[in-house]
Amino acid sequence: MSIYAAAVARYFEAWNATDADTLAKAVATAWSEDGTYTDPLADVRGHEQITAVIQAAHEQFPDFEFKLAGDVDGNHHIARFRWELVSIADGSAPVAGSDVVTLTEDGRITAVLGFLDRLPQA
Repeated sequence: MSIYAAAVARYFEAWNATDADTLAKAVATAWSEDGTYTDPLADVRGHEQITAVIQAAHEQFPDFEFKLAGDVDGNHHIARFRWELVSIADGSAPVAGSDVVTLTEDGRITAVLGFLDRLPQA
């Protein structure tokens, strides 16, 4: 597994963790201590704030999980990938996006730049 695919796998482990302790450990494993997460709805820094954003997503979309949509592409210490937020019950995916991440030498995330490509109909 490439450094890019491994980093993205840890990223999804964090986003799909629902237990508070598991989530905190997954965020610490995936992100550097001063790592950032930025998308149209959030601009946060550090494990505590990143954890809060993930918890808020689970509150808004209970019983959904984040899934990779396609391949991870990377060069130097940058990776990009697409994802979907998928219902565990029926497989629908009302939310989808694209993220670009920068990585440390050890493969942890220093920054996420996220884009929302599909949102639920209002």
